[in-house]
Amino acid sequence: MRIAVVILNWNGILLLEKFLPSVIKFSLEATIYVADNASTDDSISYIKAFFPTVTIIKNNSNLGFASGYNEALKQVDADVYALVNSDIEVTQNWLQPILKTFENEPKTAIIQPKILDYKRKEYFEYAGAAGGFIDQYGYPFCRGRIFDTLEKDNGQYDDTREIFWASGACFFIRSSVYKALNGFDDDFFAHQEEIDLCWRAINIGYTIKYISASVVYHVGGATLQQGHPMKTYLNFRNSLLMLTKNLPKEKLFSILFGRMILDGIAGIQFLAQGKFKHFWAILKAHGAFYTLFSINYKKRYKFQQPTYYTVKSIVFFYFIRKINVFNDLFSTK
Repeated sequence: MRIAVVILNWNGILLLEKFLPSVIKFSLEATIYVADNASTDDSISYIKAFFPTVTIIKNNSNLGFASGYNEALKQVDADVYALVNSDIEVTQNWLQPILKTFENEPKTAIIQPKILDYKRKEYFEYAGAAGGFIDQYGYPFCRGRIFDTLEKDNGQYDDTREIFWASGACFFIRSSVYKALNGFDDDFFAHQEEIDLCWRAINIGYTIKYISASVVYHVGGATLQQGHPMKTYLNFRNSLLMLTKNLPKEKLFSILFGRMILDGIAGIQFLAQGKFKHFWAILKAHGAFYTLFSINYKKRYKFQQPTYYTVKSIVFFYFIRKINVFNDLFSTK
């Protein structure tokens, strides 16, 4: 089974200097690519000088995460794509358990490894942790991370299990499935496009897996910091677009209405905290959603799986019930 490790880069020469060596050292089974989103730093000349075995793919502009990968992967010939952030440190034997699963489980389309925090290696990292889920209203959370609360890795998620979404920070997908789904949604630009792609894969009968035997460390926030208003805008807008495309038809408008009320409450909280740029980002996200609604409604498949969420409201559990550990959700659900 041929695997390609594809690293999307934009002005990330410092990250490439730090993390590309570990990818090369521990990925002997793979062909390694750097897909460059029209960097203006010395990324390309650096790779050519110090890592001549790495294949460079040049995009003509900064296409973001979604379109950046969609464009670059047209030039990659492999059975499995490993889409890896430039701020990921991989570990020995990180590919083997994932390739073995793909070889043995034809209905498994997407896999993510255990993602730990590069800065605090005993903790799970925000972007994916031990596998992703969503609630009824489309709010994402992870085993090991609910909202801003990160769990310490005590072996509680040392398993292989089905999940709802895999992190875009380190995202393995069969190339055949990627092509069948037309890749990431270009309208998303960045943030939650991996959740949308996973949901679409589930809607056509595939499964998503988390495999703890594969471990990587993620810096996180290398492109947009967690508190950046643009991140707020993209997350709120893209989540609404994702719900429009993937919700079961009978639940679509009631869930969208409930979600927009919850977004409004979040906006009021931002106002109360003096975070006016984030409040404005939510307003802009909702405006963009209205503009893009009809386009994205037309993207719906003929069938949507009726069961998609793990808990009804992660907002309720976290902010009202004060539950911030994934495994504690199910003793009180």
